[in-house]
Formats: sequence, structure tokens, C-alpha cells
Amino acid sequence: MYAFTSIAQFHQEIEDRSITCTAVVEHYLDKIYSTRQLNAFVEIYSEEARERARLLDEKRSKGTGTGRLFGVVLGIKDVICQQGHRVSAGSKILSDFTSMYHATAVERLLAEDAIIIGRLNCDEFAMGSSNENSFHGKVLNALDESRVPGGSSGGSAVAVQAGLCMASLGSDTGGSVRQPADFCGIMGFKPTYGRISRYGLLAYASSFDQIGIFSRNAVDIALLLEIMAGPDGLDSTASKDSVPAYSNLLVSSSPFRIAYFKQALEHPSLDPEIAKGLHSFFNKLRDEGHSVEAIEFEYLDFIVPAYYILTTAEASSNLSRYDGVKFGYRTTDPVEDLNDFYKKNRSEGFGKEVKRRIMLGTFVLSTGYYDAYYTKAQQVRQLIFEKTKLIFKEFDLLLLPTSPGTAFKFGEKSNDPVEMFLADVFTVYANLAGIPGISFPIGVHSNGMPFGVQAMAQWNHELSLLQFSNRPPSFIP
Repeated sequence: MYAFTSIAQFHQEIEDRSITCTAVVEHYLDKIYSTRQLNAFVEIYSEEARERARLLDEKRSKGTGTGRLFGVVLGIKDVICQQGHRVSAGSKILSDFTSMYHATAVERLLAEDAIIIGRLNCDEFAMGSSNENSFHGKVLNALDESRVPGGSSGGSAVAVQAGLCMASLGSDTGGSVRQPADFCGIMGFKPTYGRISRYGLLAYASSFDQIGIFSRNAVDIALLLEIMAGPDGLDSTASKDSVPAYSNLLVSSSPFRIAYFKQALEHPSLDPEIAKGLHSFFNKLRDEGHSVEAIEFEYLDFIVPAYYILTTAEASSNLSRYDGVKFGYRTTDPVEDLNDFYKKNRSEGFGKEVKRRIMLGTFVLSTGYYDAYYTKAQQVRQLIFEKTKLIFKEFDLLLLPTSPGTAFKFGEKSNDPVEMFLADVFTVYANLAGIPGISFPIGVHSNGMPFGVQAMAQWNHELSLLQFSNRPPSFIP
């Protein structure tokens, strides 16, 4: 039985010849197949992973040099393209679509000798907070299979939680990496908007989407970010800033100036046990020498409405390409005309939640409502951006709860979309502002489920987040 702790430890074992890539891949394949009820994987690349492991072992035996991710076994969310592999975004409308190219992030991982073992389940088109909206079925939380793993990157979170791969990629539009990490008791990281290229990431809301990372430790996140980040001529929104050697800079001797929103810790939706745990964590930070201060944030009740107006508007535009003409699902029913053809393809191909958001987005962009909703939401976003600049003039880090509660039961919120939307109250802020964020576990609720804290930093200050979160975990499932 192989026990993974970190990429560095794995590479030391490879160096000591106590393990091979082939043996590690077999370990993970056995684990994946023995936990199929979790439904974390949409597709497993068994033979491909075995062959790549064999070639890597052969490469090492010849002494031809190895990449920084030599033999590291990863899973990728079913919204990230890999050439020659299917990518469906958890949707019927793309169920048979095969990507013709690599996402830039995937290309950079493979160039460093990583092994991608499969694609991971998610809410359809990354729209959801529970992973109940996938065409491929729901993903189960490995700690309690009656509870959701969070969403939309639920499969990516469970794959790391249950030890089905060493780390995984997800996408985060409003908390879709950080919230599942919180529900599953692991680490989930979203970089600054544009830090990792979005080329090859199927779009939900283009000005919000960002590829993120799931892991059990900050050191591995740092290495994966170091490899994937950087300019990309195929994505005009990708940051052109140089990429620090994050993995070599994780030790910080300076105390952090930390703020938290007073309104967040007093919010009526926040579970009292989580609030108590956060205050205990803040006191622990003070004991470590950091300053922790409550600040006012007057926009907390506006961020969820602004977020859903803007993201659904962008989704309405982005998803208009899925009409069944050039690719994707096509109805087999007889049609009367082209309009009827489009209507049937989209009605049959999209799920309930995606259709809800497309209709909402189309409405807020329509004549007569554009200024009342979309323009107003953009104004709120600008206010949040300006407020964020002021916050980070005085503080290094901002801490918030990741989620108002722990992982909930299946079906508990699925009939109330407003309640489900409000569960994102603490995570969407980072996406509206475009700042980096990370969630890591700090305790266990009396219901037995983990809960964490979310740390954020100013734009392109991922290193501060990684240094801060590089601490022994308070909870390991």
C-alpha cells in the first residue's frame, strides 16, 4: 500500500528506488476502482496512465533527465481540455465531444512529466455548489456519503480527499475550488484572475473563471502554480508578470497584518460553531505574533446579487455557442424549422440549473433591464474593487469563513436555488475582485464534518497566501 504525503517525499522515494511510477499508478487505479461509488471520476485513463508510467520509468533508467512533476499523478476537472480526450463540462450537450487541443495548464503539466489519470466529475458547466447538477450523476463526500462534496469541483475535491490522486485541478468562478475543499477537509487554492491561463478551460463566466488547485499541502500547490502560471499568447487575459519560484520561498519570518470582516463573523447564516472556531483560530494567530483586526465591509449583502447577475449574463453569452449545429448534442426528434431545432437541442441538452442561469442572464441583458441590473451590478463590482485596494494598503491578508456551514445533506438545498446561491456569500468576493484565495481546514464540527478558513491577498500576492497556509493541518480526513 502506497502512502502519499507530498510530491517532494514521492520524488525522494523514486530517487531511493523504493517505488516506481508504474507501481504508483497501479496503486491509484486500484483505489479509484474500489471507490467507484463516490463517482469522482467521469473517465479513467487506465491504459494511457500505465503506458506513460512505463515510459517515465524507462526514461529515468536511461538517465535522460526528469521533469519537476516526474510521475506525479493528477486528475483534471471535466471542464479542462486535454487533446484527444473527451471533455463534457458535466453536460449532456457535450457528452461526446473530444478536445482537439491541450489547455495551456495541461500542456505545462505534461511537459514536466506529470501523469493525468482521468477527468473528474463536476456540476454542469461549473454551475452549482453541491455537485448535484452533473449529467454524470452526483459525487459523494468520502467522509459521509449522505452529504455533498461541494461544487462545482466536487469530483476534484473528493479525488484528493479519498486519496485517488496526488493533487487535482478544478475551476473557480465563485468559490468552486475553495468551497469543496472546505467541505472535504483539504486545501483549495484560486490564484489571481489571469495568473493561470484560461486557454482550454470551458467558459462559464469569462471575467470570473480561474483554474485552481486541490492538494493536502501548500508546498505542492506552490509547485503546481509555479509550473502552470505565466504569460500565454493564447490567452490575452493571462498575466504577463514574472512567476516567482513559489516552492522555494515558502518560509516567512515576518508576521502578517491580518483583517477580517466584522459583518462576516456576525452574519446570521454563519454556523455558531464555525464562528467560534474562527475566533479561536484568530487568537492562535495573535499568539503566533500576527496582528488580527476586525474591519467594516458595507457591501457584504450586495456581493451575491451582483455576482449572480454578472456571471449569468456572461454564461448566457458564452453558452450560446452550444446549439447542436457544429458540435455537441443534437435532437433526434423531428423539427419544424431552424428555431425549433435550436430550441430542442438546448432544451434536451442542458440541465435544469444551466437553463435557469441562461434565462436569468438573458433577462438581465435584455432591453429595458440592462441598466437596472447588469450596469448596476458592474457598478457594485467597481466599488468592491476600490474597497479591496484600500484594504490591502493596510493589511497583508484578509480572512473569512469559507462557507456558512459544513457539507449539507443531498437534497437539502436543491429545491431552493436562492438558499443555494447564498451559500456562496463568503467566496464570491475574491472572484468579483479578482484576488487570490485559499481555503484550508482548521477544525471539525460536532456533526463530524470539517470546516476551514479562507485567506485572501492582494492581486498577484499568491506567495503571501502560500506562506501563511504552509502550516500543519488542523484536520486530516
